[in-house]
Amino acid sequence: MTVSKPQIQRDKDGIQIVWESGRHSSLPHLWLRDNCGCSDCRIAQTSEKKFILADVPVDLEPSTVDLVDDRLNIVWPDGHQSSYDGAMLRSVGADRSVTWSPWPAQFVPQRFDFRRFLSDDRKAAECLREFRDKGAIILTEAPIASGTLEELAPRLGPIRELLFDRIHDVEVDPSGYNVAHTALPLPPHNDFASYTWPPSVQALHMLENETTGGESIIVDGWAVLAALREDYPHYFDVLCRMPVPFREFDDNNETFAVAPIVRCDVDGNIAGFRFSNQLMQTVDPNDARTSEFYRAYHELCRRVTDPAARSCFRLDSGEILIVFAHRVLHGRDAFEPTGRRYLQDAYFEFDNVKNHLFVLQQKGVA
Repeated sequence: MTVSKPQIQRDKDGIQIVWESGRHSSLPHLWLRDNCGCSDCRIAQTSEKKFILADVPVDLEPSTVDLVDDRLNIVWPDGHQSSYDGAMLRSVGADRSVTWSPWPAQFVPQRFDFRRFLSDDRKAAECLREFRDKGAIILTEAPIASGTLEELAPRLGPIRELLFDRIHDVEVDPSGYNVAHTALPLPPHNDFASYTWPPSVQALHMLENETTGGESIIVDGWAVLAALREDYPHYFDVLCRMPVPFREFDDNNETFAVAPIVRCDVDGNIAGFRFSNQLMQTVDPNDARTSEFYRAYHELCRRVTDPAARSCFRLDSGEILIVFAHRVLHGRDAFEPTGRRYLQDAYFEFDNVKNHLFVLQQKGVA
């Protein structure tokens, strides 16, 4: 329904506006006062607030209100005047969450040229949009040189440094601190589940791959969880609530965290998946929730390891697999260590990736 001109109503708590389009805005008085954009209330240089809500009474109401030329104008009891742009009032509350949908059948990450990703803003924007939406991409024709992952910082943000190494060398190593340093299969997982906030982006750069086997595996973890939620909502709820310990360590370091396997946002949307069969530690068997947790965890493991959930491909020398690690699990098949299989991996943060996409959008290239 549309109206010929905006309609405004007031009550003791706030102001309601019906715009010409029929869209409604419900604006509490305290929200309006807190969001005044004048130079007395905000720092002009930074646009940060200097007004603090405690400076006005909790039952604050405007003295006068009018809506003229798409601006809401308010005079407050202390004489302070606020003016709000109608477009701003209509835009607040817009959904900025990550858009995603389950991978299609036979999904394989889209490939992008490494140099064009770094040098061409338009191609970089295309690449980052694909990464945002699918959670996995592959860069090709990257230099076969140690430390190449450092070059991704202009697009992905600074490397997130973790214990053990800034950039991790992954190859068969009898002294290695986890299963990645063997030729054994590596089931789908995300790294450093043992951190309170695990790294949210992981880049794996294959420098040499002269082995038989060792196919790379990725799993759309959010799709697995969404299907589990649909089929077994009680199991999903258990996985959101049950604290689970995770630990990773070597002779000099230890990381340890206790958290549920599934994290949802305030609206109940899946926001994070913490899954590592390797790093999961002993759950307290005396906890009354443990038996039901293990039923839920069994079903989750069955789905994560189902071949139908996997995207499998060979990662060749000069290719970089990048995954949104709070959504996408990664792993590999076993391989014959008759030739060298050597990759380096490093970690970044999804917030920084989204920032770079936003900057490109502001430049008009996205």
